[in-house]
Amino acid sequence: MNFSRIFVMASNVFQEVIRDRILYIIGFYTLILAAAMRILPEIAATTEGKIFLDFGMALMGVIGLIVSVFVGTGLINKEIEKRTVLVLIAKPISRSEFITGKYFGLSAVLAVLITMMTVIYLGFLQIAHISHGIASILIAVLFLFLQISLINAVAISFGSFTSSLLAVILTFAVYLMGNISQDLLKFGRLSSNPGIERLTQALYLILPDLSRLDLKNEAVYGLQALPSPTALIANAGYGLLYSSMLLAIAILIFSRREF
Repeated sequence: MNFSRIFVMASNVFQEVIRDRILYIIGFYTLILAAAMRILPEIAATTEGKIFLDFGMALMGVIGLIVSVFVGTGLINKEIEKRTVLVLIAKPISRSEFITGKYFGLSAVLAVLITMMTVIYLGFLQIAHISHGIASILIAVLFLFLQISLINAVAISFGSFTSSLLAVILTFAVYLMGNISQDLLKFGRLSSNPGIERLTQALYLILPDLSRLDLKNEAVYGLQALPSPTALIANAGYGLLYSSMLLAIAILIFSRREF
């Protein structure tokens, strides 16, 4: 792989997506938080602080997920439908560089988006004088980015061989199943049926365990301490490794496609 060509591809994706969507999304996030800050004290009595903490983080995750799924699944199909993929792969750029550049370009967009939303979120917490652990929130946001980046890899993988609509549906399905994969494993162990237990174990091995990258409850509610540094590193490594495997699969599939 030529990293300079990957960088150029990633830069093009970054500029295109930033120009089209980011400012509107940031404005939407700000307006929703402002509305929540105004409404929550009237309906939540003494718990508005915790609810706002939870709501701000949850909304950040939802927005990141929507951008990752809808933009990620369309990155490749859009090039195919416009036939620009023929021009791109005719140039001295390999298909692996094409896929990798698309992934890193959208990941950079997600990094900027989540960073800006975090700054706005922390600003609202300061304005409202809501007590919070900034270190825990920043760690949770970092892991949110890893989770959304993994979904980005899922979206690009599905987008490399199916239609945009089907890729969106499959990516959302993986996200939902990935968030309950540990519960599926527990359900299989509680079941008295060996077939169900084997099925749930297989699903757990195949699906990403997204709960390992979800630290929102620990950061917001403080019901339990954040994982140890060793566990955090292991979970981050899991997310990065899983994303790398998905990209490798996407590259393999895309390399075999005929245009």
